[in-house]
Amino acid sequence: MSQKDVLVRFHDVSFEYGYNKPILRDGSFSVRRGSKVAIMGQNGAGKSTIFRLITGALTPDEGSINIPLGLTIATARQVIPRGEMHLTIREFFEKCFNEKVYDIDPKIDAVLDVVNLRASHDKIIKSFSGGQQARLLLASALIQTPDLLLLDEPTNNLDSAGILHLTQFLVEYKKTCIVISHDAVFLNAFTEGVLYLDLFTQKVEQYAGNYFDVVWEISARIEKENKKNAQLAKEIQENKDKANFFAHKGGQMRMVAKRMRTKAEELEGAKVAVRKEDRTIRPFIIPSQPELIGDILNISAFTVIKNHKAVERKKAIGLRRGQHLLLKGPNGIGKSTLLESIASGQSKNSHIAHGVRVGYYRQDFSTLNFEDTVFDALMFVMEQRIEEDMRSVAAGFLLTGDMMHIKIGSLSEGQKGLASFARLVLQKPGLLILDEPTNHINFRHIPIIAEALNKYAGAMILVSHVPEFVANIRIDESLDLDSMA
Repeated sequence: MSQKDVLVRFHDVSFEYGYNKPILRDGSFSVRRGSKVAIMGQNGAGKSTIFRLITGALTPDEGSINIPLGLTIATARQVIPRGEMHLTIREFFEKCFNEKVYDIDPKIDAVLDVVNLRASHDKIIKSFSGGQQARLLLASALIQTPDLLLLDEPTNNLDSAGILHLTQFLVEYKKTCIVISHDAVFLNAFTEGVLYLDLFTQKVEQYAGNYFDVVWEISARIEKENKKNAQLAKEIQENKDKANFFAHKGGQMRMVAKRMRTKAEELEGAKVAVRKEDRTIRPFIIPSQPELIGDILNISAFTVIKNHKAVERKKAIGLRRGQHLLLKGPNGIGKSTLLESIASGQSKNSHIAHGVRVGYYRQDFSTLNFEDTVFDALMFVMEQRIEEDMRSVAAGFLLTGDMMHIKIGSLSEGQKGLASFARLVLQKPGLLILDEPTNHINFRHIPIIAEALNKYAGAMILVSHVPEFVANIRIDESLDLDSMA
């Protein structure tokens, strides 16, 4: 690969955050011009940190990052910052540029067309659904026409049509693109290489091919390493057995025994470090209030958004203990708004029975106080605040002792999701309301989460655009808001 073909090169880069958390140790990799590369790894491994190092928002502690002079870079972030929610669409796109862009409206129209979104330029950002905000995040990067496009979890909150539209765009995209995602199927549609962040070694492993190729290569490597160590272990034991035998013979045999022990030590040193797999969360259950009887939730009507207008629809729904309801519909139709109105008790058309604890998983994690430490956020929801119980649950979600005093806002988005699930376990709700609970979550964890929701004994309302996830959860009733519109 010639130097001019390389757009980004990391050479022995090391970086750690101020709270002594190492992210990279001697990380080295390169990205070719015009290539499409995936970054994958465990929640909290440092995927978004790689992006911030590329853009210059962070500076490496050691090593070098080489990027051609004048290269333009744009990042489609995971979420719209809370401080930008009050902006209009026009103001939101104006913030993408360091200098004032005249006649920006045609550029906005063009880029909104690319992401398949129609909206007035004076509309406020916070009025958009999560899926529509995901499209705006992508558009905010595309409007800059960068040489290097960085996409951070771009499929989060997107419905199936949105994911298909984005996939087709990336297949046809001619410039360089690096994508962070936990969606292996999405990535495999267009990527030709993988940068895998190893949480244990803090190294970056570079692979050719798609993620399925990487999984096969890693599995083959682990099998080879285990076989080599098994053979060495057999030889080590044989030498130890011989050493013990000759040690009791006396005379010259003791020298033979010594050589056997030395050989065993040499073989121990020849063992290879077997690559560790990413950690997965422990299987868990979300306990529910056992004393609840009768209807836990009643819905008589709800509002859908059709052709930018709010329309009320009548529909009688009652949920009892053990009943699971799936809400379906495209981005922007009003699913999250309906969940919010139910959870907050502000809906005039729904009623939660007295005394029911509501566990609400929001896609933007706004039920969490970002200034709280992990310790305080988890202890807060417990009826009986027993620290030992809290720490045990937290550890199951990979929130270990060294993370207890980190602020929620300093966690990665995936770790915020795991903290939210830990809170649900500790809260023991009677009604579970879940809005896109797989967003940001490592794909290794998703089957375990699905199993926990499948076994949940309380009443549950679920919104998810991931059919493979929903297929593993018992659903008693589905309500498609689009068909009601």
